[in-house]
Amino acid sequence: MKYVNHLKHYMLNRRYILIFSAIILAVFSGLLFYNDSYAVTPQNPVNLYLFWGNGCPHCTHAKQVLEPYVEQHDYIGYHKFEVYYNTDNQAKMQAVGEKLAIEASGVPLIVVGDKPFLGFSDSIGREIKNRLEYCSVNTCTDSVAEIVGVARPTGEDISPVFDDEKTQTPVTSSNQSDAKLTDRIITLPLLGEINIAHFSLPILTAIIGLLDGFNPCAMWALLFIITLLIGMQDRRKMWLYGTAFIVTSAAVYFVFMAAWLNLFMFIGHVVWIRTLIGLLAIAIGGYYLYDWYQKKTGCKVTGGEKRQAVFMKLREIVKQRNIWLGLGGVILLAAAVNIVELACSAGLPVLYTGILSSVGLETWQYYAYMSLYVLFFMLDDLVVFAIAMTTFKVVGIESKYTRATRLVGGVLMCTLGLLLIFAPQVLMFG
Repeated sequence: MKYVNHLKHYMLNRRYILIFSAIILAVFSGLLFYNDSYAVTPQNPVNLYLFWGNGCPHCTHAKQVLEPYVEQHDYIGYHKFEVYYNTDNQAKMQAVGEKLAIEASGVPLIVVGDKPFLGFSDSIGREIKNRLEYCSVNTCTDSVAEIVGVARPTGEDISPVFDDEKTQTPVTSSNQSDAKLTDRIITLPLLGEINIAHFSLPILTAIIGLLDGFNPCAMWALLFIITLLIGMQDRRKMWLYGTAFIVTSAAVYFVFMAAWLNLFMFIGHVVWIRTLIGLLAIAIGGYYLYDWYQKKTGCKVTGGEKRQAVFMKLREIVKQRNIWLGLGGVILLAAAVNIVELACSAGLPVLYTGILSSVGLETWQYYAYMSLYVLFFMLDDLVVFAIAMTTFKVVGIESKYTRATRLVGGVLMCTLGLLLIFAPQVLMFG
């Protein structure tokens, strides 16, 4: 009897559960039916305006995100205006900035209705899509159409329009762009003719890093440390102190380059920044060539008195009986020396990070390329240190090789500087 009561109770509870489940299912079905039947569909055509620059990585990102979305929505009219090489489009962009009361000095500048979007990121992309959807079901004032000569939205559908195909100069058809890509030849001393169209970014990274590494500005401190340690015949300290010096030097240089890269990425690759980098590269390249012509090989940042002071501190550090205090001293002194000597070798890393920032890459790829640069930059230090560890002899870089790198580095910097100013598309590695 007890079993029968339990069974009845179970069946009753099960009935309630089924009834409750049926109610929930009906509610959700009603919601789904409502969404399918009464969802608001876009009615109003909307214009999307993109002011972009050929060579701007943020612009490339914006187009990669927005263009597939535009192709999927017939109500969006898509209008692009390249401003790096088209003065008419530059004037339109400035007029749009004045109309919307914004500082239109960088790209990408994207406008939907009367709402501008400066720069681009994934979150901004979502905001733009939301704005497009909002304007498709609401009335949004188009503040740009009259300025750029585009018809204001009406009740008719607007097919995607790519305005820069009609107005942009000198970039025109894809066939002409492909033809340009096949003829990007520059001539460098000792290296000969190089076709940059097939010249990969890793190779450029290795060459500039290697040329930068032959700058003797910070190596003198490493050579002096090795000299002191060889005199002590202490291989353990040689390994520890020498490695600490090299790793610290690499870390300081990497942080220095990362700071420049993030600055360029933050401000965007606007035309005046690119021109400024190009002029800086030409100026420093000219200085390198002047040094080569004058047969100068040394670094002029740290004078004789300052070096003598560093030598005295190094002697005190090496004589430390406590190896950990000595290690800390080497790290701090290495950081200080490299920070001071950055003024002697800042040109190439600034130029390189300027070029790197113009290439559309993932974040980790930017830092991977900078790591590769630093590896080649430190290669000469690694070779000198390895020879000293195996032979107990100090070997420096001969002045004739240093002079040669001043010549090659000077020509390379002048060439890249001119390309940044007059033909930046040549440096767009893909």
